[in-house]
Amino acid sequence: MTVPQHDRANLRVQTASVAVAATLVIAKAWALYSTGALSVAASLADSGLDLMVSLGGLWAIRYAQRPPDADHHFGHSSAEDLAALAQSAFIGVSAVGIAAAAVARVGSPPELQAEGAGIAVMILSIALTAVLVVYQTRVARITGNRVVAADRMHYIGDLLPNIGAIAALWASQALGLVALDTVIAVGAATWLAIGSARIGSGAWHALMDRAAPDDMVSAISALADAQPGVEGHHDLRTRTAGARVFVNLHLEIDGALTLDEAHEIGEALRHDILARYPGTDVIIHHDPV
Repeated sequence: MTVPQHDRANLRVQTASVAVAATLVIAKAWALYSTGALSVAASLADSGLDLMVSLGGLWAIRYAQRPPDADHHFGHSSAEDLAALAQSAFIGVSAVGIAAAAVARVGSPPELQAEGAGIAVMILSIALTAVLVVYQTRVARITGNRVVAADRMHYIGDLLPNIGAIAALWASQALGLVALDTVIAVGAATWLAIGSARIGSGAWHALMDRAAPDDMVSAISALADAQPGVEGHHDLRTRTAGARVFVNLHLEIDGALTLDEAHEIGEALRHDILARYPGTDVIIHHDPV
């Protein structure tokens, strides 16, 4: 699959993510109005966050695909990290709000109602989320896009609050355990807070030009050592920005080679790196031994 095809596939799956999130927000808002369950409120907030995350991801994917220009020589991929940082802050605030509402209900939990309707909406949520995750898994495997992969992991995590909401509604309807709704809401808020910290930390490190993972750096170093004509390398530096990794390294090559010969050695290594890590931005300098 070519890069333009990758871009189109990423945009399609992210658009599907937005559509699923919007559908679930509407359905869960109705379920919350019908049941008054805090666990449904937690699930609704999570779907609202999904919608924000998916919209941010869609914008980031579209913006990051812009080519480098006069003002952005290295492209626009950091837009993905800016969107993720804003999303993490929003998630954290929502988690605090849900936890506060749950604590306020301790000792005097309200009676829930229309539990059956709420359960039906949660089942619909699980079904739509599962279909979306399968689609995201396929696209992420083909394109290797980190935004799609991260969105996929987020939706996999969303299955837990939905299942918890079903458990709370069933317990209220069948066993009269209304308090379980509060317990599940607190658990969902905790899970959201942890997710917020994880997303924010990753975005912050990327904006601070954090190096690529150690295994990727080691693999690139091994490719350079194995490249015919390369007698050594130094100053291997990497940084991440959104879904892209930038690689800069110096090759030590026989100084008696012609410029064309030295260039071919560097290009062969660059192609090997791109074959291993598609979408990587590679800059190679040639130094005589």
